[in-house]
Amino acid sequence: MNGFSEEAHSIIKSDTFNLELFFDLSADLLCITGYDGYFKKINPIVSKTLDYTNDELYSRPVSSFIHPEDRGITARNRENLLKNEPLLNFENRYVTKTGEIVWLSWTSMPVEKEQVVFAIAKNITHKKKLEEDRNALLANLTKINRDLKQLTYTTSHDLRSPVSNLISVFHLLDVSKIDDEETLEFINILKSATENLKDTLNKYVDDLCKKDALTIQIDTLDLKDCLRVVKQSLNTLILNSKTTITADFSEVKEVRFNRNYLESILLNLVTNSIKYVKVGYAPAITITSKNLNGVNQLIFRDEGIGFDIEKVKDRIFGLNQKFHEHSDSKGIGLYLVHNHVTSLGGHISIESKVNEGTIFVISFKD
Repeated sequence: MNGFSEEAHSIIKSDTFNLELFFDLSADLLCITGYDGYFKKINPIVSKTLDYTNDELYSRPVSSFIHPEDRGITARNRENLLKNEPLLNFENRYVTKTGEIVWLSWTSMPVEKEQVVFAIAKNITHKKKLEEDRNALLANLTKINRDLKQLTYTTSHDLRSPVSNLISVFHLLDVSKIDDEETLEFINILKSATENLKDTLNKYVDDLCKKDALTIQIDTLDLKDCLRVVKQSLNTLILNSKTTITADFSEVKEVRFNRNYLESILLNLVTNSIKYVKVGYAPAITITSKNLNGVNQLIFRDEGIGFDIEKVKDRIFGLNQKFHEHSDSKGIGLYLVHNHVTSLGGHISIESKVNEGTIFVISFKD
């Protein structure tokens, strides 16, 4: 009726069932402390963890081993223990004999009749170190993000003035005095590109004024229309490089995303493909869309010089990472592409081989 089998009863009664052995071999810190604040019994892992001898641990109040900053909150929780209230998952720091900090997570049960507390502690120092490293990384990434945002804001803001001046020049220019058709075409291209640049800068400034990613506007975007805008802004570059762009958005015509981000992604991928074309070849780009298991994807392919993915895969989307010697390479484009995709819950993967081109697969958040 107590739940034990006859075999269990025989084991408990036998000499082989040694509670002391169980106590001594436990990987957790097992302690019995008195209501007077001193250790009454400890297992070997306690002295091993704190680096004190048993005599040293028994001769001093438990509170003397606690980190000074944690003594106050520990004392307050101990008061509740002495009121016969169990203590669960309480974390505090102890200081070893060599001065190292050890984090312990305690579960303590008071036994009022005996005036003692039975306590089990787990050493969570490694976990706390990982949390500390993670928090430091998050703080550093937050600072980098803030700095990049400020840099982009400043650049976008400061560029608007000269761009506005250029537009004013185009408005003042009397094209009626120009008879050469080719010159008129170049002027129209420059004017259109300048106006697009102004619109883009204004959009960047507006977006950067928003407080955080939660306020970024998500719309249903027509892929064909977004590509048209990008091709228009890169019209001269595409023509001069004799780039061919083949697009097929028949499977997925629209995606839910931020317009400025998507146009920036397409712009960076197209310009990279033109920049890193194989010598003697004209850039060839293929952009398609598909739905894979309910996830909308954009697949971007080029036939450029590519790179050895095994050598650079851990750095491919890093800031200031350059994999080819090119005078116009800054190592920012793919970093921005990655951040645009992942900041809105998407995923981007890449395949590439030297002289065989590169494939980017962008998966949008459901």
